[in-house]
Amino acid sequence: MESAELAELWDVEAGWLNTASYGLPPRVAWEALQAALSEWRVGATSWEPWDESTTRARAAFARLIGADAADVFVGSTVSAALVPIAAALPDGARVLTDDAEFTSNVFPWQVHADRGVDVIAVPGDEVIAAIRPGIDLVAVSAVQSSTGAVLDLAEVVAASKEVGALVVIDATQAAGWHPIGVDGVDALIAHSYKWLMSPRGATFGYLSPELQERCRPMAAGWYAARDVHGSYYGTAMELAPGARRFDQSPAWFSFVGAAPALELIEHLGVGTINRHNLALANEFRAGLGLAPSNSAIVSTNLPGAEEAFAAAGIRAAVRGGKLRASFHIYSTQDDVHRALDALKPLLPGS
Repeated sequence: MESAELAELWDVEAGWLNTASYGLPPRVAWEALQAALSEWRVGATSWEPWDESTTRARAAFARLIGADAADVFVGSTVSAALVPIAAALPDGARVLTDDAEFTSNVFPWQVHADRGVDVIAVPGDEVIAAIRPGIDLVAVSAVQSSTGAVLDLAEVVAASKEVGALVVIDATQAAGWHPIGVDGVDALIAHSYKWLMSPRGATFGYLSPELQERCRPMAAGWYAARDVHGSYYGTAMELAPGARRFDQSPAWFSFVGAAPALELIEHLGVGTINRHNLALANEFRAGLGLAPSNSAIVSTNLPGAEEAFAAAGIRAAVRGGKLRASFHIYSTQDDVHRALDALKPLLPGS
C-alpha cells in the first residue's frame, strides 16, 4: 500500500515517533468510538451492541497470533492478566526474566516472594543460556520496551521445553508489527494501546489449554460466566468453558475502538506493517551511523537528543537514559528526515 493510501487511514501530526508509548488510532477506530460515546451521552442504546466489539476484538487478536479464540481471554492490564498464572506457581518456584523487563511482567511474580517464589533477572542476551534445570517459568517480552531488542522466541521455547519450564510472553511491544505466534507458548499477554492502536484498557491473553487447567480464575465475575445475562445475582456459579472463564468485565469503549483497529491490522497484514516499520527504523539508524536491526524501536545514547527533538516538534521518549524512537505503519520518510535533521548537529563530525 502506498504512503498516500495509508495517510487516508489516519489523522497524524508529523513528528510522532512514540508508538512504543501509545499508538494512534486509525480513523475507523476513532469514528467507532465517537459513535459509541455519542450513544452513551444520550442513552440511545443498551450496552450489548458495544459488547459485540469485545467478541470481534477477541477473535481478531486470536487470528493475529494463530490461536483459537476459545483460548483467549480479555481484561484491562497485563499485570492483572498474569495474576492467575502467578498464583498457580508452587511454593519455591523459580522465575527467570530479563533484567530490563517491564515491571508488569515482573511484579506479579515478585509479590509471591513470601511463598518462596524467586525471580531471577539476567541480561537479555543471557536469557536463553540461563534456562536451566530448576527454572519453572520464563517471563520475558517478545520485544523489550526500553531497548527494542527482539526476543528469539523459538530458542526460548526450545530451551524451556528441555527443562520443563513454562513460557509466558508479554507481547505488548510486539503484537501489531512483529509476527508472533503461540506455538510452544504457555501464555501470551498483550495490551492493545501501543502497536495495536487501541484505546488503553483492552488487554488480551492467550492461555494454552494445559495451563488453563492449572490456573484458578481469580477475578471471576458475571462476565466470566457461561451465561453472562443469567449470572448477575446470587451464588450459583457456572463459569464459561475455555479461557473465557478468566475474562475480566471489559471496558466497553476500549473494545469498541480495539475491534476495528485489530481488523485493520489484519487487512493490512502484519508482514506488510513489519516491512514498513523496519525500513523506516533502519533508515533512521543509518542516519545515526548505527547498524541495521530487526526492531521498529530505535534506542540510542545521544546526549542532547531529547532537547533537540523537543525543539523540532518531534515526539519520542527517553527510557533508561536513552532516546527511544519508534516507527509504525503511519510513520513516514518525512518523519525520519525531520528527526535526523533535528539530531544532525549532535552527530560526530558535524
